[in-house]
Amino acid sequence: MENIGLVGLSRQVALQRELDVIANNIANLNTTGFKQDDVVFHEYLMPTARDDTFQRGADRRLSFVWDRATATNMGQGAMEATGNPLDVGISGRGLFAVQTPEGERYTRNGSFEINSQNQLVTKQGQLVLGDGGPISFETTDVGITISRDGTISARDGTATGPAQTRGRLRLVEANGRGSLQKAGDNLFSLSPGAQVQPVTERDLRQGFVEKSNVTPVLALSRMIEVTRAYQSLASSIERHDQLRRDAIRSLGSLT
Repeated sequence: MENIGLVGLSRQVALQRELDVIANNIANLNTTGFKQDDVVFHEYLMPTARDDTFQRGADRRLSFVWDRATATNMGQGAMEATGNPLDVGISGRGLFAVQTPEGERYTRNGSFEINSQNQLVTKQGQLVLGDGGPISFETTDVGITISRDGTISARDGTATGPAQTRGRLRLVEANGRGSLQKAGDNLFSLSPGAQVQPVTERDLRQGFVEKSNVTPVLALSRMIEVTRAYQSLASSIERHDQLRRDAIRSLGSLT
């Protein structure tokens, strides 16, 4: 395959990858706590060929498109009031810690509920972790409140009785960029060698959830741009291929 075809193919693969990422972002516009992904591209310079038989000087280096990675935008999403006392939105830094069959995971989705064992869980049934482990309630608990620092209190049996602490939500943050990777179900896992540390400055909002940080207009406009770029590149490669076929046909007719 000629160089123009190889370079064009590398760009098409990259554009297809970006289109898939954008489509996934748009599909999660209404997913609570979702963080959008962005594709990171890198220029890859083809190493110069070395052959003593070349007589016309050094080869020119070819530049290809390298789909290097997918970066997650951890920017703040808008807060939405729900009125549900078990919904908690994080304003600022931090992630909730939850227990899954695969181990500890982290999320910005603060839409919680109480399971049949009176434990605080996510909508998927994963245990929400506090500073001392899973958070449990009494069967007769009423008037559940969650303070700005994540302390959960409830009144046992009567709405007028004294409030008792049931635990404090564990809020953590990773120790560096690239320390978190998406693990499905709107969860994050730690990259190899990464660690989490407690968040000291907390600002939790009871009765709120954090919406997706995807901006619909920007995502849709970028999807259109990528689609047009892909189509334009495909047309350019097709025209070049047609020129080559015409040249071969013309040369063949001279014999």
